[in-house]
Amino acid sequence: MPKLVVRAFSLSLDGYGAGPDQSLDNPLGVNGMRLHDWFFDTQTFGQTHGDGGGEVGIDDQFAVRAIENLGAWILGRNMFGPIRGSWPGESWKGWWGDNPPYHVPVFVLTHHARAPIEMEGGTVFHFVTDGIESALRQARAAAGDRNVRVGGGVATVHQYLKAGLIDDLHLAISPVLLGKGENFYAGIDLPALGYRFAESVQGEKATHLTIVKG
Repeated sequence: MPKLVVRAFSLSLDGYGAGPDQSLDNPLGVNGMRLHDWFFDTQTFGQTHGDGGGEVGIDDQFAVRAIENLGAWILGRNMFGPIRGSWPGESWKGWWGDNPPYHVPVFVLTHHARAPIEMEGGTVFHFVTDGIESALRQARAAAGDRNVRVGGGVATVHQYLKAGLIDDLHLAISPVLLGKGENFYAGIDLPALGYRFAESVQGEKATHLTIVKG
């Protein structure tokens, strides 16, 4: 049965999933990109985003698992861009240029309606204004027999966790201290929500934790 999953969600050693002060120059907040160094160095990243190079090993195995069997994504508004409030025109189409890395439908949670955006490579951004369950219904309909991935940010993952809708999570703990930003563990009681620790695997540049429901 298709699942709702979190994959390759990178956290600092002190629990932050993004740094402070998101902007055009810092899409994941100040120093936030450092959380993903483990992924940027993998062969999987090189094949999907770069020149085909990159390292193989445990980190790459988790990178492969992060993108396999995905039929749709769900993103919070801040993951789509730094713009707040109503949309100031139609020019902003995400961080990724004309060919975003998703290649499947992406459902963006927002309070402000906007027409879908068709991009190169099969990515279509849909903007959902009526809540997380509506986004999930639409994403599952689009994904068919494949999984739906919640891409973040922290607040969006928390909403789905608190609703008991996420089946399992892969957290990648990077050897970085951010000190402030969006803390994944703040305000969330995973055991009380029915989640348990399942696996810890040490990769080359990150520690990979798996948490499952039930």
